[in-house]
Amino acid sequence: MTPSVIVLIVLGLAVLGYILGRQRALKASERDGVKLHSLPVYYGQSVALFVAVPALLLLAAWLFLQPVLIESSISGKIPDSAVPEGGAKSLVMFDVRRIADGLNLIIDQGDVSEDALVSMQADVTDVRARLAEVGVALGSDVSPVVFEAAKEYRSKGLTASLIRNIAVLGVALAFGYWAWAWIQPALRARNISETFVTALLMGSSLVAILTTVGIVGSLLFESISFFKMYPAKDFFLSTTWNPQFRGGSDLGFLPLLWGTLYVSFVALALAVPIGLMIAIYLAEYAGKSLRSFAKPAIEVLAGIPTIVYGLFALITVGPFLRDWIAQPLGMGSSSSSVMTAGLVMGIMLIPFISSLSDDIINAVPQAMRDGSYGLGATKSETIKQVILPAALPGIVGAFLLAASRAIGETMIVVMGAGAAARLDLNPFEAMTTITVKIVSQLTGDTEFASPETLVAFALGLTLFVFTLCLNILALYIVRKYREQYE
Repeated sequence: MTPSVIVLIVLGLAVLGYILGRQRALKASERDGVKLHSLPVYYGQSVALFVAVPALLLLAAWLFLQPVLIESSISGKIPDSAVPEGGAKSLVMFDVRRIADGLNLIIDQGDVSEDALVSMQADVTDVRARLAEVGVALGSDVSPVVFEAAKEYRSKGLTASLIRNIAVLGVALAFGYWAWAWIQPALRARNISETFVTALLMGSSLVAILTTVGIVGSLLFESISFFKMYPAKDFFLSTTWNPQFRGGSDLGFLPLLWGTLYVSFVALALAVPIGLMIAIYLAEYAGKSLRSFAKPAIEVLAGIPTIVYGLFALITVGPFLRDWIAQPLGMGSSSSSVMTAGLVMGIMLIPFISSLSDDIINAVPQAMRDGSYGLGATKSETIKQVILPAALPGIVGAFLLAASRAIGETMIVVMGAGAAARLDLNPFEAMTTITVKIVSQLTGDTEFASPETLVAFALGLTLFVFTLCLNILALYIVRKYREQYE
């Protein structure tokens, strides 16, 4: 049974436990002639929670630990002779997992029995053909040791999954029966139920923190593997980006960083002033009828998929800039350029800035406006000297959100700016960004443990650190210029 099926079974047992727990509480109260301490619903909830929560926690922990333990066991049995020259054991384990998944697909299709799988050999042509049919290409350099490791990996995975299913269902039934048998009229079922709910809410509040830790951890470990294969000095200081999956790559980070900053700067140079002016007009000058129409119309831009913006950049904006500006000025002959991607991305960012800034400006107390008018200030003076300083922290947050959105955009850059990694000041030349290269390095039939693939994690880590520094800078600005208003 798959984990999703186990979850459904556990939830079904929880519903059954709820019904039985509620009935037992009512019968116990009627039998003893004693009033229940809590409402009957709480007795049912307590049984349901004891059924579901321990079982689901065990399932989650098992799903996390099972692959780690099995891979550690299999990896320790793979001899160094099975590792390709210049490769790593993690690359061999990637092949092991891939072959094991292919064997599962073959078994599920009914083409091969479990008994026949035991006698399979890696050098049998029929096996390679069958794996190719399910999308697993078994290269000629895959040794029989790797194939046998894949079979053992699959076997241990099936055994561990069977034990997991039995353990999860056993825990659900055991805890459920214990909670059901514990029910009596004096039981403080409401306190038990509320304690469970409080613990669940506390655990849910940790999801964001644990997710961040997981993201940083995955980036960090793979980046360490990359820097063991490729010098960090060459990565951070080289001005050449030329990955060659056959070796001899130049993986300089600077051209990608320059393209990211250049495209983001053009986008923000368009979006920030226009978005802020739109927000000021809608909040301070526009009437109710115009505001009720204009704000939803502007926010429609935020709902347009980025692929549509990319097509707009590729078909309309790029050719226009090339034919009417770049070529007449002798600055370029390609429709893919920094200016194309930046302008289209800026249009996409306008609703982010205008909508957030509008809400923030409207949140400034009306008493501050009235006080400014009472001192003889005009509307424009009130906006510049009272409203904008009061709303500055929120406006900086809106700018930061737009900057993060620009730095992380991929599709518009692919279709509007091209994929050329270069250091150039000409805004009408094709360039690329970090996010585009992360995608390109992780796609295709490439060796996962090679530097040309692992560089994607190093790029992701540096991008994460860059955006973190941007957040720290924005927080410093907000704290320095924030004013308290009562």
